Amino acid sequence: MRLLPVLIALVVSVLVYVLVFEHDRFLPAPATQPQTETTSPETAPQTTQIMRVVALRSQAREVDSAVVVRGRSEADRIVELRAETSGLVINDPLRKGHMVTQGDILCRLDPAARNAALAEAQARLSESQTRIPEAEARANEARAQLEEAEINANAAENLVESGFASQTRVAATRAAVSSAQAAVQSATSGLEAARAGIESARAAVAAAETEIARLAIVAPFDGVLDTDTAEIGSLLQPGALCATVLQLDPITMVGFVSELQVARVEMNAPATIRMASGRRVEGRVTFVARSADDVTRTFRVEVTVPNPDLSLRDGETAEILIGAAGKRAHLLPQSALTLDDEGALGLRIVNPDSLAQFVPVELLRDTPSGVWLTGLPDSADVIVIGQDFVTDGVPVDPVFQELGQ
Repeated sequence: MRLLPVLIALVVSVLVYVLVFEHDRFLPAPATQPQTETTSPETAPQTTQIMRVVALRSQAREVDSAVVVRGRSEADRIVELRAETSGLVINDPLRKGHMVTQGDILCRLDPAARNAALAEAQARLSESQTRIPEAEARANEARAQLEEAEINANAAENLVESGFASQTRVAATRAAVSSAQAAVQSATSGLEAARAGIESARAAVAAAETEIARLAIVAPFDGVLDTDTAEIGSLLQPGALCATVLQLDPITMVGFVSELQVARVEMNAPATIRMASGRRVEGRVTFVARSADDVTRTFRVEVTVPNPDLSLRDGETAEILIGAAGKRAHLLPQSALTLDDEGALGLRIVNPDSLAQFVPVELLRDTPSGVWLTGLPDSADVIVIGQDFVTDGVPVDPVFQELGQ
């Protein structure tokens, strides 16, 4: 039972060998025709083989070369409001999601003895202000006494020269002048001290008023609360969080563009944003980074989008299409791309002389229906099948097909 399959296999192997390697022995010899003319290799006709390829007639079209960026939404402003002074919260809290207007009080702290400190500072200011007239009067009195002493000293010196006064009187008048000068300096110093006291009292009043103003933590802009405000009765120390406020109108869409595409992004360029939910919104580019990220080597791009109904939220995933200058391009199948001997990306086309020609191209965009390419003439017969089997200058016989076949 096992010998029969082995014999069959041997017979089949012999037949295959004979048909492949010994078939010439079993064929009849070709009939020889009389040689009527001897043709030298130099005079033999040269025949060039024409390659048959499949080509596609392509026409350039104007396309929008939008820059597509994956990104996310960010609030235009995010502020954490923190206490600048210590105190107990004395107002009821506002819950997260509450809409606030600029100037709304979010946390109010107990003033405690701060009002009394302000009243004391104001009283000291009033007291300092009342000392000014007294100090000015003393200064004027000291100047008058100095003037009187100088007159007496001059008179005494004249009398001494005439022999009607003694040197003792002159010395006494000169001493009176020196005493009057000292009094003037003392009165002037007292006036300056009174004025300095006023400035100090004013500074104390301003400090007390600032401390009282810090008791009310207010919303810096219109927005929405991202957290609850501090609970009533809680003690806030300097730096403690009162609330977090977001400004979502307008909202900012943030993406990162590669260094190959950043030159195509311009300020104030229109942009279309497709949210993860499928919603589409419009905006404009408001920021293009001048410095690349050290890790990713990409550039931050911001698009500002109006959001009056606050339907867009912070942190949503989005696809940003930034408008750029349009270009004329060809839509061709990706399989038509090839490389030349130097590794350049391009296509092979059929030139007007029916010869194959390599043309370098630039990839503009990849779509499900094909790739958009630039670098070709407006009209081109592109080889889509057989481009890897021909080189420049090879005659070709194109068979044309429609895109999508």
